[in-house]
Amino acid sequence: MKRTILITGATAGIGKAAAVLYAKNGWSLILTGRRVELLEKLKENLVRDFSVDVLTLNFDVRDNETVKSAFNSLSGHWRKIDVLLNNAGLAKGFSDIQDGNVADWEVMIDTNIKGLLYVSKAVMPLMIERKSGHIVNIGSIAGKEVYAKGNVYCSTKHAVEGITKALRLDLLPHKIKVSAVCPGAVYTEFSTVRFDGDKERADNVYNGYQPLLANDIAEAIFFVTSRPFHVNINDLLIMPTAQANTSNLLREE
Repeated sequence: MKRTILITGATAGIGKAAAVLYAKNGWSLILTGRRVELLEKLKENLVRDFSVDVLTLNFDVRDNETVKSAFNSLSGHWRKIDVLLNNAGLAKGFSDIQDGNVADWEVMIDTNIKGLLYVSKAVMPLMIERKSGHIVNIGSIAGKEVYAKGNVYCSTKHAVEGITKALRLDLLPHKIKVSAVCPGAVYTEFSTVRFDGDKERADNVYNGYQPLLANDIAEAIFFVTSRPFHVNINDLLIMPTAQANTSNLLREE
């Protein structure tokens, strides 16, 4: 029987790479994102290339009412979600906390914490009903260490760590697995978003070393979700070889 994965933030980066990898392996996909044109293009490509079933849901995870409405619209086999990949997340701004932009704080808190909770809240009943499912949250090295000028973003990823542990505890009686995949530096549009589209500044983040690629993380996610039922990978931290922690990178000229 085909398995189904729901991926939030599927239009770029890790979410898109995961969508391609799961489609390649014959999974059905529910893809969500804010950018409807990119969602539909991704669906078109996956159906063409891999002949899989794809459903797109266009919403912003920050809007709980829209999230609830989207999931209430699911019917038939689309209600059987085997894996939820909570991938949607972002960083905004890079400054000392006393100089932080409150609007940026709210975007990060609403997306990285509340959005993850809203989507999980909508999906968990479907899994509980079947006594089966796997929730994978994309964390970060920033959820384990705080780095200079990363204050609120790091705090949101620390919250994801706590939520992941709480989900694992509360969902244990329902036989639902919960995992965290936590990358270090990954070359995606992450830094471009953080720096409000300043591509040159974003690219400087990755100068002088080989960062992880989105597909590296997608492969790790697939590994986590392909273990037998009796095996759960609680927490997987993945770093580039050139990165020792949040602040120490070996950059070559």
